[in-house]
Amino acid sequence: MLVYASAIDLSTVHLRHLSRVLAVRRREIGSRWRRPTPRRQALLALAHLRCGDTYAQLAAGFGIGIATVYRCVREAIDVLAALAPTLNEAMVMARSKAYVILDGTVLPINRIAADRPYYSGKKRHHDMNVQVLTDPFGRLPWASPALPGATHDLTAAHEHGIIDAPAEAGLKCWADKAYQGAAGNVQVPFKGRRLKRWQRRHNTTHAKIRCVGEQAMATLKSWRLLRKLRCSTNRITAIVKAVLTLHLAAASG
Repeated sequence: MLVYASAIDLSTVHLRHLSRVLAVRRREIGSRWRRPTPRRQALLALAHLRCGDTYAQLAAGFGIGIATVYRCVREAIDVLAALAPTLNEAMVMARSKAYVILDGTVLPINRIAADRPYYSGKKRHHDMNVQVLTDPFGRLPWASPALPGATHDLTAAHEHGIIDAPAEAGLKCWADKAYQGAAGNVQVPFKGRRLKRWQRRHNTTHAKIRCVGEQAMATLKSWRLLRKLRCSTNRITAIVKAVLTLHLAAASG
């Protein structure tokens, strides 16, 4: 078998944080000795999340069995997902900010044509819908559970309670045209071709504010596993929450 050196474009903050979390987890459950140390298990999980390496590739690279890789990665993702902030906690953290930016993204999945609820007519492929809140500095304080890709952004926002949460926290929320008709403090651009001058100025200012949210989306998609998910759709929410936890750990560390 050929082996080559590789690198993960992450800081050591991610590795230290996940290693500590896994060490605490092992003490809590009274885990027996395992071949991968907490640090080794953390590196394994980061390689899967950041690089999108398959279980077979990780098993060959780390010199362990595929079943062991599966258990290590699943445990790490579940532990991280449990630490992700809830929507209420994110609103408490965001109260010191002037506003939040709401946007939706789709995560491609390997579904078949028969899985109609997962087919996005906008993107023309099967995916999962995830709603994301961004602060004025481009950081991600919260990401929603994943819904089937056929779900409209406004419907998903209502289902997760995102429309009312910023209003209750006294925050303005900026969103794109997909959220037309949302109540509360949600600010959306004007639609149409023949707009008045003040409406065009509003749309220009709105676009400048909302572009920060696009940068945050790019940060989320930098985790290559999210670019093409080949796991069960029941696991995608945990993966998104795990990535969010790592993002927040790096931002605060």
